[in-house]
Amino acid sequence: MSNEPVWDRPEPPSKPSPTPLSRDLIVRAAIGLADEGGLDEVSIRKVAGALGAGPMRLYGYVETKDELLDLMVDEVYGEIELPEPGAEWRDALTRIAHGMRAAAKRHPWFVDLLGGRPHRGPNSLAHIEASLATLDGRPEFPTIDHVLGAVSTVMAFVHGAVRSEISELRDEQATGLTEEQWQAASGPYMRKVLATGRFPRLARVMFDAEHTNAAAFFDTGLTYVLNGIAATTRTPG
Repeated sequence: MSNEPVWDRPEPPSKPSPTPLSRDLIVRAAIGLADEGGLDEVSIRKVAGALGAGPMRLYGYVETKDELLDLMVDEVYGEIELPEPGAEWRDALTRIAHGMRAAAKRHPWFVDLLGGRPHRGPNSLAHIEASLATLDGRPEFPTIDHVLGAVSTVMAFVHGAVRSEISELRDEQATGLTEEQWQAASGPYMRKVLATGRFPRLARVMFDAEHTNAAAFFDTGLTYVLNGIAATTRTPG
């Protein structure tokens, strides 16, 4: 196995073949399989089948499934449009957050590969760099630790909110019930439980909350996070 990361390894020399291959074709085929059936549908064998090639040919381009997943994640990061340099920091972070959410809705498996150690692909690193650049050098964020803390907080919210939204979509697909239908089916039990008076705040959530759609809920949560960062970093005077 090569010691070089997959990003830095050259592709094998091209050879005459009725089925041309490239790392880009392999990644796009893998993304297509994942978009259709989730990460369980992604394997070297299945990607080779989708391309009409023998599995052994693919190992010249990617040595392991983990490498393939890394390439897939990096491809999705490349789809996310980054803010222009110098944009107001709240607007810039909002754009990045919405870009992440949109990418995850196009590719629901993306959320399963977020979190943990940062991805090292070129698009992933460019995304991190652009996120940090939205705050770096501004008086509200005097050190790189302030910058990192704020960006990490926003990303933690985005990852959690998007993962929750995708989980709801998966539950809907698995059960055949929309959220509204599930709530209706659960209604009699919940009314019985809430009638005990033991859960007054939960009752207010059930009967008084607006229950806005996912997009509005995301915007509200992001606003809370950005307001909190702004309040924490506000300079006196």
